[in-house]
Amino acid sequence: MALTPGTKATRVMIPFRAEQIGSLVRPKALLAARRQFEAGRIGAAALRDAEDAAIRGAVKKQEEIGLPVVSDGEFRRSVYSESFTAKALAGVEIQMTEDSGWSASESHGHRMARRVPVVSERIRWKGSPNVADFKFLKSITGAAAKVTLPGPAFIHYRAGRANISHQAYPDLDAFWSDLTGAYEQEMRALAGAGCTYLQIDETAIIKLGDERVRALLQERGDDWRDLLAQYMAVIAAVAAGAPEGLRIVLHVCRSSDPNWQADAGYEVIAEALFNQPDIDGFLLEYEGPRAGDFEPLRLCPPGKRIVLGLVSTIEEEVESADFLKSRIEDAARYIDIDQLGLSPRCGFATSAEDQQTIPEDAQWAKLARIAEVARDVWG
Repeated sequence: MALTPGTKATRVMIPFRAEQIGSLVRPKALLAARRQFEAGRIGAAALRDAEDAAIRGAVKKQEEIGLPVVSDGEFRRSVYSESFTAKALAGVEIQMTEDSGWSASESHGHRMARRVPVVSERIRWKGSPNVADFKFLKSITGAAAKVTLPGPAFIHYRAGRANISHQAYPDLDAFWSDLTGAYEQEMRALAGAGCTYLQIDETAIIKLGDERVRALLQERGDDWRDLLAQYMAVIAAVAAGAPEGLRIVLHVCRSSDPNWQADAGYEVIAEALFNQPDIDGFLLEYEGPRAGDFEPLRLCPPGKRIVLGLVSTIEEEVESADFLKSRIEDAARYIDIDQLGLSPRCGFATSAEDQQTIPEDAQWAKLARIAEVARDVWG
């Protein structure tokens, strides 16, 4: 029987001790196939074949390294949020713009959202593009197969009230209800295909601790405290709607783009984050000074696991085992070491074309180091 976290016979604690976040560096052959497809030189079937080949290679590498959980590298996506926000939801359009979204702010720096979701009508789920992708992944691996989805705060945080139709949603309660319902339908579809491990990539809540972000939100009419309460309530509602057998972890993400990373630790959000949603664990970015110290981990209750994102996805140099072990020991001053795991800080390539990535060899070396340290620390 394949190792999966969902059934009683094989139920294990997730997240795993050694984790990866989802996206991987796209092989050059796959990027070339994407460019050919976009230029009209190959069709969708040929692109799918190229994606299948790249995913097979990536899964083989993950298994050889000894990771207990694998992903398809998000190789079929242009950007991490695409397969749900852009493709599974009717009523939402993603606009690429530097001229709308958050208003420009001379006092707080240029922090414009390039991908702005615009809600023009009532949101409804129109079917899952992720089910077929998951079925392929599951068919080629004996490890746990992970699916990732963007967090439910993504649309409102980036769009603001100005980009959510007042005609469709005179008040936002209906907006949140429709959005939560769409997540429930997506999760049921994934669970029906055999998915037992869902990672939600939450990119909004950590930014609410950043003073610059708070000021920008205030300029558009939002109080960060109200947003934190609303976003956590919606995350909890999504988690509560998961079907039996589908287990959820939350990746709290600052962004792989250095210009968008939040200068904020976890203290402001930790109490609500660790205790409000009924989920199995958290993948927290802890690489670099922006993340703050480990003290907020004291607020995580027993029975939930925190995976420390200590490995850089931006710097090519591979972290030493001794360095990673020392950081884990530092974290264990605030939480039982048995509740911890290890991962990269984020995905290695959250977009296909727009992101500077480290070489593939460095990526695999870093993932191998994670598996090595996890074995040494936890057996």
